[in-house]
Amino acid sequence: MAEVITITSGKGGVGKSTTCANLAVGIAREGKKVVAIDFDIGLRNLDMILGLENRIVYDVIDVMEKKCNLSQALINDKRTKNLYFLPASQSKDKNVLDKERVRTLLGELKGDFDYILIDSPAGIESGFEHAAFMADRALIITTPEVSAVRDADRVIGIIDAKSEKAKSGEEVKKHIIINRVRPALIEKGEMMDTDMVLQILALPLIGVIPEDEKIISATNSGEPVIYSGSISGEAYDRIAKRVLGQEIPIAEFKTQGGFLNHLKRLFS
Repeated sequence: MAEVITITSGKGGVGKSTTCANLAVGIAREGKKVVAIDFDIGLRNLDMILGLENRIVYDVIDVMEKKCNLSQALINDKRTKNLYFLPASQSKDKNVLDKERVRTLLGELKGDFDYILIDSPAGIESGFEHAAFMADRALIITTPEVSAVRDADRVIGIIDAKSEKAKSGEEVKKHIIINRVRPALIEKGEMMDTDMVLQILALPLIGVIPEDEKIISATNSGEPVIYSGSISGEAYDRIAKRVLGQEIPIAEFKTQGGFLNHLKRLFS
């Protein structure tokens, strides 16, 4: 039975879709059968990050409205053959989702996959609730900025109050991923450090992603950065292994003594 993992954030633009795409690849490369679902109705971009935008014929709303079956809508990844993708609708309104349709869809997928990764829309409206209410686990993405951390804290509260597990007295397992860390700014006191973020959010850390220009070029080329061997790609690969329960140490983001060299040694 698949584990449902929602990749979410309070604030838009913090790297949520990039994280979802790269973790989906990373987990699939560990031999697990994975499906990544884009629930950002009307604003999809997970397809572009995965390089699968030209292969879309049907989308998740077509499946829910029974215009096609699930196998018709699922797209097999080009490079990692046990990774599948279910795109969001680009033309429908985000309010077209409802919880029973989501429940039915995930129930159908659970029997065929090991992991279901949901790319949640940003914000705390109904689209987010639909993406999160059936989650077994939530990975909350934030950048080390006050506004992003504040919004992430709000999202955590909603998951704890409105998820399916919360209604039955259980707790969704939650971890923090801190994205776009820039040690030089931390050293200057212009960016929050990891300890400050975790003190506010009071959840365990599962990974830290450094600022990396290769993410932009990878997105533009439709090839997730995890394939590149870059510092950020290696960071995503290590997070994927931690999701699977492997004990992989988290790199310490030092601001003195040559941070990049230190990080490269950790990833070598």
